[in-house]
Amino acid sequence: MDRTLAADLARLPDLLDATRRAAADALATLDARPVVPPAGKPLDPEPLPDPLPEHGTGTAAALAAFRARWEPRLSASAGPRYLGFVTGGATPAALAGDWLTAAHDQNSNSALDGAGQDLERETVGWLRELFHLSAAHSGTFVSGATMSNTTGLAIAREWLGERLGVSPADDGAAALGTVRVLSGAPHSSIAKALSVLGLGRRSLVTVPTLPGREAVDPAALERALADTPGPAVVVANAGTVNTVDFDDLPAITALRERHDFWLHTDAAFGAFAALSPDHAHLAAGLDASDSLCVDLHKWLNVPYDSAVQFTRRQDLQARVFQNSAAYLGPLGDHPDLVHLTPENSHRLRALAAWFTLRAYGRQGHREIVERDIACARALGAALDEDPAFTLLAPVRLNVVCFTLADTPTAARLTALREAAAAEVFVTPTVYGGTPALRAAFSNWRTTQADVRRAAEALGTAAREIA
Repeated sequence: MDRTLAADLARLPDLLDATRRAAADALATLDARPVVPPAGKPLDPEPLPDPLPEHGTGTAAALAAFRARWEPRLSASAGPRYLGFVTGGATPAALAGDWLTAAHDQNSNSALDGAGQDLERETVGWLRELFHLSAAHSGTFVSGATMSNTTGLAIAREWLGERLGVSPADDGAAALGTVRVLSGAPHSSIAKALSVLGLGRRSLVTVPTLPGREAVDPAALERALADTPGPAVVVANAGTVNTVDFDDLPAITALRERHDFWLHTDAAFGAFAALSPDHAHLAAGLDASDSLCVDLHKWLNVPYDSAVQFTRRQDLQARVFQNSAAYLGPLGDHPDLVHLTPENSHRLRALAAWFTLRAYGRQGHREIVERDIACARALGAALDEDPAFTLLAPVRLNVVCFTLADTPTAARLTALREAAAAEVFVTPTVYGGTPALRAAFSNWRTTQADVRRAAEALGTAAREIA
């Protein structure tokens, strides 16, 4: 064994303790650190990469180098005022589970060593209950919403083949001929998935939405289905990115009485509305989906990367992703995970979700969801009262979509974001043709005190750029 490696093995408990202290220090200073550290001056050269060491100096030296060179440049994305994208944090239990995931280092894909698969199936069962899904849905962990949407649409592609008497998994996507995928306000990952699956971005047909909304117009969707020769795929949205708008899932489901289509629902973070009695009606109808995307490193607050993909047709899922090799288990009635996703290597990412669900239960996660919703509404109210800002949509759940009241150009909004970045991080968008910003609340740490700091920082930044 390499001498340095052997020395690290001999003092592994001390090294892990030093790492624990470094992690604890990083988390303890989240509130005081800049949410996004300032970039260097425009003329500053990019730091040159260090050369690969010929002879390593061990874990302690690597930890010290990381803390000196890279840690100061990392954002406080685990903290309460990182409101960009839709980024959760990691609850204490999820963090513990993630550390143990690395320590046990399971490749949980095969029944030949099946404990990891059993743990994942138990966790999927808990998630099914959390989102009020029936036992008709089976679920599999994947890396994120993009992979969940891709997997769901791959199953939809095979369903189209089943309707037409071909198998795209065997014959290729070209065997389907022209495919139409209908959606009102699809997330960008849908087009990406269609590209990967060989269906093509041009197969995505945007259907008109309701006036002033991002929710699809059910009447327009029915007209589009009537104009579609043969079976189609409908991508419904349970929580759009800009305004967390929800398609009317029961109305869409009712269209099946007259039209033949696969219903894939992108509920990456909107599914969590089901946890709150006051908002569960928004997610009504999720169970009718043929496939369903839920992203867990958003509102479940588990570390990146983690999502779940549900479907009613696991048989088609296995037909797409089956992996034949002598060292793998058979498909059977309960296929090994290796047969259900694009990944042959499948990290035990379910463990972090298992930990946080076991530690805090439905009620604990309901409290996080409802607190974040209240925080989003409070920020929306504060910005609405500030003459520097204009709200572009009602705060339906956990996202505030807003812009500058005066000259909302992309350049001015960039200046605003950068001026406020030490206190609050928000991300740019365009809504209804207007350059805008969006603040998404999904972190378990966020409180009303953080809302006040965020609103003050945004207001101060708006006055500075004016």
